[in-house]
Amino acid sequence: MPLDNPFASGPSSESWSCNVKKTYKICCLPGDGIGPEIIAEGKKVLAAVGKRYGVDFQCEDALIGGAAIDACGDPLPEETLAAARASDAVLLASVGGPKWDSTDPAAPRPEQGLLRIRKELGLYTNLRPVQIFAALADASTLRPEVIDGVDMMIVRELTGGLYFGKRERFYEEPGAGTAGAPGQRAYDTLEYREYEIERIARQAFEAARKRRGKVSSVDKANVLETSRMWREIVHRIGAAEYPDVELEDVLVDNAAMQLISRPADFDVVVTENMFGDILSDEAAQITGSLGMLASASLGDGVALYEPSHGSAPDIAGQGVANPLAQILSVEMMLRYSFNMGEAADAVRAAVTAVLDEGWRTRDIADASTPADRILGTAAMGDEVAKRI
Repeated sequence: MPLDNPFASGPSSESWSCNVKKTYKICCLPGDGIGPEIIAEGKKVLAAVGKRYGVDFQCEDALIGGAAIDACGDPLPEETLAAARASDAVLLASVGGPKWDSTDPAAPRPEQGLLRIRKELGLYTNLRPVQIFAALADASTLRPEVIDGVDMMIVRELTGGLYFGKRERFYEEPGAGTAGAPGQRAYDTLEYREYEIERIARQAFEAARKRRGKVSSVDKANVLETSRMWREIVHRIGAAEYPDVELEDVLVDNAAMQLISRPADFDVVVTENMFGDILSDEAAQITGSLGMLASASLGDGVALYEPSHGSAPDIAGQGVANPLAQILSVEMMLRYSFNMGEAADAVRAAVTAVLDEGWRTRDIADASTPADRILGTAAMGDEVAKRI
């Protein structure tokens, strides 16, 4: 699939494929915690879209994360990977939870399943749009005048850096303990290759061309050699291929401050894997709730769509989780993988209408929200689905 056109601000964004089919096969990964509850609402909305637009969405569930570890000892079974590769898109809910926490470095962890499926599918670009729903402006901890006009796209490199570098831990390293005694030593390797930076830079510049024409490249070039290379390559690509796009360099610690002090000034933010992981969660809090933000992981083939939040094991099974980020990930899937821009617009309009009418889940309610306007997971999904 081409990688030069899935970036635009607002509902008129371009899609990835050229023609709308009548049948789409979706690999659904409920995962852990609240995952099964919220992905059910994503399917509910897909069914409503399918009924309205005459499209058959065939959803096949598969295991990932802690659920997969419990079932077969592997956070990403080969059967799941095969199902993902055979699908038109992957819809993921959430992975992880304290049940699978371990200090044993050899123990499988749920997050390994997510990292591996991204790697195996070649998903090197993560898109996280950060926009303010007008009805939820008061949910942000920032002043209204600070968040007014916030509309940014975070473009995160997804398959390089510390998360995929060589790592090792030593338990009896001479001199690593107190007073020269043997002790523990560990290291992780931060590594990037030129082509990895080139391709993510192009995605960011393409995004900016279809938005407001500005790229903020975030690095730590005052300390890290990888960041110095990152900065050099981003500038080379920008000067040679995108002279019409404004480019600024922002050190990651400064970016963390500016995302809070001037979030509306950002258009497209491009950064490496770990920085993007941290900054995208920070940016999400500008909106007031991680429960409202979706993301897309894209490459050269099958794409993966998921909420930006975690598995929230503390509320799993209670029926109170916010499904809107999952539903908005369905919107992104319709737009970028299925070329169904009108249907994607309908999903976003339905979510906006539900919020404008005062319906809330627990996490986005406040003291002024009437008790009869606070909905559970399934009821919120119903409200969105019936407006499509």
